[in-house]
Amino acid sequence: MSAFNGLGLHLGNLSRLSSAKTRSISPENFTGEKGKGGMATEGTGAGCARDLGRGWKISPSIRIEPGECRVLADIQEPGAIQQIWMTPTGRWRSSILRFYWDDSEIPAVECPVGDFFACGWNQYAQVTSLPVCVNPGSAFNCYWEMPFRKRCRITMTNIAEEAMTLYYQINYTLTDVPEDTAYFHAQFRRVNPLPYKEVYTILDGVRGRGHYVGTYMAWGVNNTGWWGEGEIKFYMDGDGEFPTICGTGTEDYFCGSYNFDVGGYREFTTPYAGLPQVIRPDGVYSSQTRFGMYRWHIMDPIRFEQDLRVTIQALGWRSGGRYLPLQDDIASVAYWYQTLPTAAFPTLPDRDYLEVI
Repeated sequence: MSAFNGLGLHLGNLSRLSSAKTRSISPENFTGEKGKGGMATEGTGAGCARDLGRGWKISPSIRIEPGECRVLADIQEPGAIQQIWMTPTGRWRSSILRFYWDDSEIPAVECPVGDFFACGWNQYAQVTSLPVCVNPGSAFNCYWEMPFRKRCRITMTNIAEEAMTLYYQINYTLTDVPEDTAYFHAQFRRVNPLPYKEVYTILDGVRGRGHYVGTYMAWGVNNTGWWGEGEIKFYMDGDGEFPTICGTGTEDYFCGSYNFDVGGYREFTTPYAGLPQVIRPDGVYSSQTRFGMYRWHIMDPIRFEQDLRVTIQALGWRSGGRYLPLQDDIASVAYWYQTLPTAAFPTLPDRDYLEVI
């Protein structure tokens, strides 16, 4: 994107001026209005600031009660989200993020907060990539550019039985949006366990023109042995039984090789791909190995004109050098840009099905 319309900058054009307006939403400025930050007289920090008064961190966070849906942002001018930081308490699978663009009542993003930020197992893992960073101790950051022409609405729903606390900052620009700009989408799915000999669907039902930009997977194995022989497949623009793009193995798609094995599983996090999380059995109750992986198609977006479906096989080994279809615990987030309207997502599973146990 050009700096002239203010949607985004890169190192090659940081010096270029723009007429775009910078704004930021946080619990200290719920609307993002100019000159309206730090005006709170009540909030989660009021007691701590009782000797200092207004302007001294009165409202640094919000409390979201069980079953409550809070609006984090409601912007009613054209522009783009440029960066989001947040740190939620509680179980991350029980905090559901939703983003709505323009006049749509259907969310373009619907995802548990941890999975959206490539940290799906409710445990911290350092993620150091271009669009997503997770930093100590539970600092979720994303830099996905999210343009909108009329309105942006972002909500967080707490489906847990306990209240949660959320600190957050949503940095955005108010600017004109070019005609050829698409809308950001992210969809979560989970199957536990995957039925025998079924492939796992990462994304389906997409209609419109756009490009696929990333995959995060939280993969829990239910067998011993290697689990990542399966191929990822991208079916686009009317593909039938066979896809246009077919990978060669799970670790290959996530830009690794040979089982991610360097004397055992080796975590890594890079700008475009990573295995930032390996949760190993502890010999007592944490009996299963769990993995978190991401692959961002920033330099190699997968473009489609009409429709898109993405699947991956869960495949290991059995006796006789034969493949074994696995029945693993698999969750994923698909990230893509497309034209509106957004097709309705599959119904999000309930709290018990989402829970990491």
